[in-house]
Amino acid sequence: MAHDYLIIGAGPAGLQLAALAERDGRDYAVLERGTGPGTFFTRYPRHRRLISINKVHSGYSDPEQRMRMDWNSLLSDDPELLFTRYSPRYFPSADDMVRYLADFAAKTDARVHYGTEVVRISRDDNGFTVVDHSGQTWRAARLVVATGVSQLYVPPIPGIEHAERYDTFDTDPASFTDQRVLVIGKGNSGFETADALLEHAAVIHVAGPHSVRLAWQTHYVGHLRAVNNNFLDTYQLKSENSVLDGTVERIEPRPGGGFRVLFRYARTVERLRELEYDRVVACTGFRFDASVFDESCRPALVINDRFPEQTPAFESTTVPGLYFTGTLTQQRDFKKSTSGFIHGFRYGARALHRILATRYHDTPWPATELDLSPDAISDAVVARVNRSSALWQQFAVMGDVVTVSGGAARYEEEVPVAYVADGGLGPAEQRFVVTLDYGPDHDTVDPFDISIPRVAENDATNAHDASYLHPIVRYYRDGVLAATHHLAENLENHWDLPAVHQQPLALFVKECLASA
Repeated sequence: MAHDYLIIGAGPAGLQLAALAERDGRDYAVLERGTGPGTFFTRYPRHRRLISINKVHSGYSDPEQRMRMDWNSLLSDDPELLFTRYSPRYFPSADDMVRYLADFAAKTDARVHYGTEVVRISRDDNGFTVVDHSGQTWRAARLVVATGVSQLYVPPIPGIEHAERYDTFDTDPASFTDQRVLVIGKGNSGFETADALLEHAAVIHVAGPHSVRLAWQTHYVGHLRAVNNNFLDTYQLKSENSVLDGTVERIEPRPGGGFRVLFRYARTVERLRELEYDRVVACTGFRFDASVFDESCRPALVINDRFPEQTPAFESTTVPGLYFTGTLTQQRDFKKSTSGFIHGFRYGARALHRILATRYHDTPWPATELDLSPDAISDAVVARVNRSSALWQQFAVMGDVVTVSGGAARYEEEVPVAYVADGGLGPAEQRFVVTLDYGPDHDTVDPFDISIPRVAENDATNAHDASYLHPIVRYYRDGVLAATHHLAENLENHWDLPAVHQQPLALFVKECLASA
């Protein structure tokens, strides 16, 4: 069975790409080992509460702007296919996501083959060969992997086999009553687990070698979210619980039950400390499972072998024709933006669809012609930064592009900025690349510390020193950065004041065009 494209995985990213492929009449098939879409969400998060925002009442009437506050919906032309219709909860249940994805797959006519587990992938001069669990062979010119990080990461700790695993442990808090518990891992899964045990466990320690990083400070939503950090109160307000900074050196069964844990602190010169627990739970994150690839097409892995290495076009750096979509694409902006999450990678999937259309279907990136004038260009930019959900969600990663060449200007929306820099849109005499971004070192500053000076709202003169999210326009001449303009930050994120935003931008564009 041969296709132009095989998509492995029918989670949110696989379904997003399939919906776009179906709309444009592509020859594709999706292979999913589960009995329905979104198998990941039937099991995770273990305590069943999502931490992706579902803001039903945003105050916006524009559907595009509403997507700025909707972190769960996929992209489609059907207004009924919005996650906000499935739950009113700000942090909804994972079961609602399962229902939503099932409806999305059905209503977009995604061609998914369920109950099809891929066991081997190989590649030759004719493309990819995929063998499923039944022995059936599937072939495709190009392969897109949308499986996410499906394999639990098990750290190399002697005795780690004695720990209960996040993916299989008993989540009933009552089973931890009056017990001493060690949770290994300082991510959201670790604190989610600790938080769930507060009312039953006698003592809870959360341990890991790195500092706890808070999402409200770093703006990376994969860092510890406030919805999961009640545990920090119980630590700092002396309620028998603690966060341990350091490494677990060994886990040993204790005669009579429980465990002895050897722990080395990161911030003291204290020798190894022996700690005793009744239960140990490993919440140490996930990684990409590359075991199905044979040597003919095994992709290079990076970041402790957790993710496949990718080009700016989301293609494997070592296997031509092998692409990735979804949470795997966070390799490109690891712990910096939102490609690891639905509200980010839905735009990345659409960008990949356009990249594939450009490369294999002679379809250029969608563009709108503009008058070659400073006012026309600046007006188009101001309109988009005040409305676009892609630039809002994929800050610093996704940009709008105004290409000036041959005496004409065209506006291209939602292009990965690394793809532009890599020449994906081709050469141009002049280019303006528009992003939303935070200021430098924004992730190291306490946003609630009023002693730290910050640029005033609507201060156009000092906008380049702004720390909060704001539009940045970069001007390139023959591919080389020549000038940068910052639009002043605004409390309501309205960047359309004539004297503050529009006029300074128009002047910047005029000067850039004149300089060429």
